[in-house]
Amino acid sequence: MRLLLIEDDAETGNAVVAALRAHGHAVDWETNGQGGLDRAATDAYALLVVDRMLPGIDGLSLVAELRQRQIAAPVLMLTALGSIEQRVEGLEGGADDYLVKPFAIAELLARIEALQRRAAGPPSILSLGDLTLDRLARTVRRGDTPIELIPREFQLLELLMLNSPAVLTRLMLLETVWKFRFDPGRNLVESHISRLRTKIDRGGDPPLIHTMRGEGYAAWSE
Repeated sequence: MRLLLIEDDAETGNAVVAALRAHGHAVDWETNGQGGLDRAATDAYALLVVDRMLPGIDGLSLVAELRQRQIAAPVLMLTALGSIEQRVEGLEGGADDYLVKPFAIAELLARIEALQRRAAGPPSILSLGDLTLDRLARTVRRGDTPIELIPREFQLLELLMLNSPAVLTRLMLLETVWKFRFDPGRNLVESHISRLRTKIDRGGDPPLIHTMRGEGYAAWSE
């Protein structure tokens, strides 16, 4: 991939550039917000790695301006500001993922690869046994029977089917569907999974949504 790093700290920038190039990526590096904005707005990048605290234009303002200009390249935001409120602010401001400093290079690379896979996009039609989910039409059918789902239920089912048969932890579901980077202490996941299972695994149909006690939830067809 061709990537753009916008980072004013020399030590961090050198380490990130070296790691990305070692893994086969082409990397451009800007050290201030205005330079990063100008380059991101004029050149095509597969992904941007943006520090939040930048001289000139800060990272949040930079990303907001890019989204205003309809530049949709995925953004991984780096920051030393690690509170829940600050992470939520970054994600709601247009970033696609958030990595708190200090971080391990291995995690940075893994998050970049995950964003790359997400940007490439899975198929629009997902199937699991006789269950079909149309990601574009936002419809679900089991056999010939349409199933009405509220948006959160649809997101949960979509996520489980995309990752089938992998087990997704409660925290992973909270992060992806509700954008929580913490456990709110309520039964959000449990109650939505229960309602989803009632709609999907009804009657004599073989179950497709499974609870892995102490681990999380998964979807597979036996």
